[in-house]
Amino acid sequence: MLAYRSGVGDVYKALADPTRRAILDELQDRSGQTLFELCTRLIGKGFTSSRQAISQHLAVLVDAGLVVVRREGRYIFIDLDTSPLQQIYQRWRVGPCASDT
Repeated sequence: MLAYRSGVGDVYKALADPTRRAILDELQDRSGQTLFELCTRLIGKGFTSSRQAISQHLAVLVDAGLVVVRREGRYIFIDLDTSPLQQIYQRWRVGPCASDT
């Protein structure tokens, strides 16, 4: 079952933190941001996390598969990946018995 496959727990863990949800919201608004842009936008919304703390949150999101980091030259861009959320949605939309077959 999907709920017991490795990685799904990481998605729930990643979504449990309000700062990580805010990061995902920012990436939903504008994917492909640099760490600097993302930190600036979060600070503008009242978050006081340091750049290092945001990087640590991003690592959790990457491990959960919710964020993809890509390098172009000397720049690193952060993109949203909603496919893990779609997998979870499909589990309850279709039902656990239908997805196990």
